[in-house]
Amino acid sequence: MPRVSRKQAELNREIIVEAATHLFRERGLHGISLSDVMGAAGLTHGGFYGHFASKEALATEACQKAFEQSNLGWQEKINSSADKQSARDAILRPYFSATHRDNPGDGCPISAFTPDMCHEPADTALQHAFIEGVKHSLAIFAQLQDDDRQSLLAKYAMMIGALTLARATRGNALSDEFLTAAQNTLLPEKKSAAPVDSQIPAPA
Repeated sequence: MPRVSRKQAELNREIIVEAATHLFRERGLHGISLSDVMGAAGLTHGGFYGHFASKEALATEACQKAFEQSNLGWQEKINSSADKQSARDAILRPYFSATHRDNPGDGCPISAFTPDMCHEPADTALQHAFIEGVKHSLAIFAQLQDDDRQSLLAKYAMMIGALTLARATRGNALSDEFLTAAQNTLLPEKKSAAPVDSQIPAPA
């Protein structure tokens, strides 16, 4: 069997990380197997350990990648907005959409990873990656607000918590209520009776 070139090996590694980034957000950090990841990447299971020492190492890198994509998306929306109000609208309205709620694989990594991270031992590489991602996300979120630290944290927690609860109660009317209540609180100037839907899930 021909030896894979360094360039192809690097490309395969990127494909694996990209597949894991989507699957971990969609099913949770412990909800998929290495076979699932490699299958989604279009590669054989046996080739995994040529790229990563363990599933935990892949999870850490996938977590970092998910936050990079998400945080970059937010920052780009802020940079292209005329003011804070329009930036808040551009980020938060699609964040509280039914589309975002129903497509976790392409959405908020914090809401997707938090349930598993609650059981993750302290001081692991994965926990460090998650915390750094949250800190960066929070710093970007702060650009949308004029609040003190305590109010900023409360609004951020409401945003993440509303989406997490909406996903956990999906299929019940309570799910839409969580999204609508958070949206109307964080975007009071544009109150809605139901979550605004969007065709493009907003990363967070």
